[in-house]
Amino acid sequence: MSRESPAVLLRWLRAAGEASRLRLLALCAETALSVSDMADALKQSEPRVSRHLKILCDSGLVERQRQGQWVQYRLTSTPGGASFVRGLLAQLDRRDPHLLRDAARARAAGAVDAEAVGQGAESRLGRALREFAASGAVGAAFESALIVGVRHPELLEWAAGAARRCTAWSPSRRGAQAARAFAERRGLACRVLDGGRNGVALGAELGAPFDALLLDHPAASGEALIALLEQARGLLTATGRLWIFEPYESLEGARERVVEHPLARLRRLLAAAGLRCERLSPIEADGAHVLAAVARPLAAAPALIAGAEGASR
Repeated sequence: MSRESPAVLLRWLRAAGEASRLRLLALCAETALSVSDMADALKQSEPRVSRHLKILCDSGLVERQRQGQWVQYRLTSTPGGASFVRGLLAQLDRRDPHLLRDAARARAAGAVDAEAVGQGAESRLGRALREFAASGAVGAAFESALIVGVRHPELLEWAAGAARRCTAWSPSRRGAQAARAFAERRGLACRVLDGGRNGVALGAELGAPFDALLLDHPAASGEALIALLEQARGLLTATGRLWIFEPYESLEGARERVVEHPLARLRRLLAAAGLRCERLSPIEADGAHVLAAVARPLAAAPALIAGAEGASR
């Protein structure tokens, strides 16, 4: 174990001994993030977050790294500084509501791989999700479509081609810029909105209602996912369709007393949000396991419900 001088330890303690900087250290210890990502996670302005990051960098606890055109921040690679931060974070209760919200927002903000989308790179998983979306829209003509998340460019391309009007909403400024660049490169007629701290909130100024709504890896679970699904249902037309593509692990209930299978869990969450699940399927590709579902508002299918009740008699 390395030994540090009192001056170094005091410098580290001063840098880490502030609420926002402690939260930033917890984020940087998990993954590399941009200023925009962390500003979205903490719900603070980018200049303020930048000032905190400068203090952490100057102290030697965090370091900058360039990824293409983006600058990201991560925990220092020096053994002494990294050991100090991890020892400090080991004392934290990671179930703290602030830390849990920060982590969830950071996952959402960093969901889009800006370089991959900017280059129009496709993936087996993205193509599989696009095929699922297309299969759930057979015989449908959409006037307007909204895609939330924009993690997979294949879904953005499908939505732009399936509807006369397409809107894409990204939870981060970086994601919006990457999606906009992809749309321009492919010649897609799609309005891209930035849902970052100073951007457009989901549900406002979107031009709702929509005939088709795609939730591309919403990075929410439990009650938060129900709330998101209820919000999405409110953006749908009475006969609209909603697609959700959710990572399998986010629907696992291993920490609960009664373990619920992710397929049953997603179906239940859709019903709790007032949505009737029409199709639910696991999709596995590129080492990722995703649950894909298509649903409609319950009030939109009285004939289907009546038919199902009649068949059960």
